[in-house]
Amino acid sequence: MSRGSERTAGFTVTLLLLVSGARASHAPDALDEIVVTATRAAAGRFELPISIDRIDQRQIQSGQPQINLSETLNALAGVSAQNRQNYAQDLQVSVRGFGARSSFGVRGVRLYADGIPGTLPDGQGQFSHFDLGSAARIEVLRGPFSALYGNSSGGVIAIFTESAPATARADATAAWGGFGTRRYALKSLSQLGGMNLVVDAAHFTTDGYRTHSAAERNTFNAKARWQLDQRSTVTLIANALDSPNAQDPLGLNRAQLQLDPRQAGTNALTYNTRKSLRQQQVGISYDRNIGRNDDLAAMIYGGHRRVTQFQSIPKPVELAAAAHPGGVIDLGRNYWGADLHFTTRRAWAGRPMQITTGVSFDNLDESRQGFYNFSGSQLGVIGTMRRSESNRVYDLDEYLQAQWDLHARWRLLAGARHNLVDVSSRNRLLTDSSRNGVRYSALNPVAGLTYRVTSTLNLYGSYGKGFETPTLNELAYRSTDGSVSGLNLGLRPARSDNYEFGLKTLTAAVRTTAALFYIRSRDELAVAVSSGGRTVFKNIAATRRKGAEFELVASLPKSFTSRLAYTHIEAATTAGRRLPAVPQNTLYAAVSWQPHPEQFSASLEILGRTQIFVDDVNSDAAAGNWVTNLHCEWGQRHGAWNLAETLRVDNITDRHYVGSVIVNESNKRFFEPEPGRSVYLVLTASHR
Repeated sequence: MSRGSERTAGFTVTLLLLVSGARASHAPDALDEIVVTATRAAAGRFELPISIDRIDQRQIQSGQPQINLSETLNALAGVSAQNRQNYAQDLQVSVRGFGARSSFGVRGVRLYADGIPGTLPDGQGQFSHFDLGSAARIEVLRGPFSALYGNSSGGVIAIFTESAPATARADATAAWGGFGTRRYALKSLSQLGGMNLVVDAAHFTTDGYRTHSAAERNTFNAKARWQLDQRSTVTLIANALDSPNAQDPLGLNRAQLQLDPRQAGTNALTYNTRKSLRQQQVGISYDRNIGRNDDLAAMIYGGHRRVTQFQSIPKPVELAAAAHPGGVIDLGRNYWGADLHFTTRRAWAGRPMQITTGVSFDNLDESRQGFYNFSGSQLGVIGTMRRSESNRVYDLDEYLQAQWDLHARWRLLAGARHNLVDVSSRNRLLTDSSRNGVRYSALNPVAGLTYRVTSTLNLYGSYGKGFETPTLNELAYRSTDGSVSGLNLGLRPARSDNYEFGLKTLTAAVRTTAALFYIRSRDELAVAVSSGGRTVFKNIAATRRKGAEFELVASLPKSFTSRLAYTHIEAATTAGRRLPAVPQNTLYAAVSWQPHPEQFSASLEILGRTQIFVDDVNSDAAAGNWVTNLHCEWGQRHGAWNLAETLRVDNITDRHYVGSVIVNESNKRFFEPEPGRSVYLVLTASHR
């Protein structure tokens, strides 16, 4: 980080802190945000012994290109979301360090879209199908109570689709940005008879910042809700994603990064590294109020996901090992599941109590095939089949959660979840194709207590156990050359103890949250050996994460608002090695001015991060950085038409830096650089 950038950031943060203490002229909307992810029933976040945040629709969409979830998640403490400038891979997301080690997709964090899991029962997830254009809110839960959502719950990220207003509306959005970036979207919101209907479709394309990083993504999301009677509703969710041939520029080694950060990695062009992805899913939920105090909720969902990925493994490497599984991975995944839970509100010992009990089942059937990434002298094509497996993972979980107001000043929140995860596999290329597998189970209790000191100050503490199984991708190999076939079923699940203590304040104009946390894990996964595009994992000794988080949201005089989020985390093994991809310090600071919210608004934000290590042995690191962004939005109304124009400039100071790293990359191609200054123009037209 340059001294100039440090001085600029320091001045901005100081200004934010000073103005945050100023006397407010009005309150921001809904400072005591209502959340459901924490308790599975609507509750104010201020009253809960939990670290949870809600990002509302305006924050998701206003001034944003609405392309990546990282646009908004970095405004939260405890959360790291890095846009990898590589649409052949998902965002690199971690919560309090959980999930940071993942070099592909999202693991260690539970994902939900309108109640449908984006995380499969093995713990591997993706949210490329999350539709920001029709999102009403995003809730992010971190800390001990995440365990109540099951396997791989280092945190929970849940997105919820908006509902149609009483008056029908149609929206059209067009966004343009640097490097050939385009996004076009159409959305319809209407009431058709007894049906509340929202339909949103978007087309995104980019040439990419780096060579060989072009991508296309088409998304569709629909939500239909019927009010069957005064007590019952049925909601149908359907979405689809098509991302054909997203080019993979791969990571860069240190020398390549210094020579030209925009170049593609070794063999990316030679083997035309790329990934194609298609997904379709549908879910239906039924909610019924049974009497005055009881509610029943049921959901069933199903979907299909197809992934074909071309890697850069050289032809001689594949031919050198008689059993090499090949440089093309082809996955067909069918998944389905159900959740049923019952909530009752009663008085116990004269004090209000709410109890939720439920059961969930999730199933994944995977067809995994491997092929050479060459045919004769032609490279980057599907060749001879080298691997063919059928894998199945299912989980069957039961959970119980209770909230009891012990006293006017005390609230107890407690619960437990029993997890059962079953993994089995059959090698279809072997004569003896019997199925083998492993079963994991755990009972994870959680408990938290809130003490109301005053009407504007709460103290809280919580504890919980966590559980994280190896994903199918981590179980995939017992050897790097295929000489030992089958899944690595000897891996054990990671288990953790999570402690958190904090305080929350809430006044008419200022909301703050401060938390201290300590997490001790055992049997976490690390790389045993990595070579030839294949990685074999192992369990390691205990790791620990300890740190602090601070968040502030304030309404200020003269139509200003401010937001601050700071995280300090020390994440390391007992041997003293820092966990890769986890920055020790991160900061988000923003000031917004909204003199006439429907006519003009402007925001200035700064994001800072310290260095992140690239592997388990801390052999190298990506330097820390500061980034400053600015966006302005104008609005006009002409009869039934509302028009809006947004100008966004990211990385105003044109800094060149590494935004994310590919953890434990076997060829030391760790680094994924970010672009310099980027400009976006977004136009929106709405008709009522």
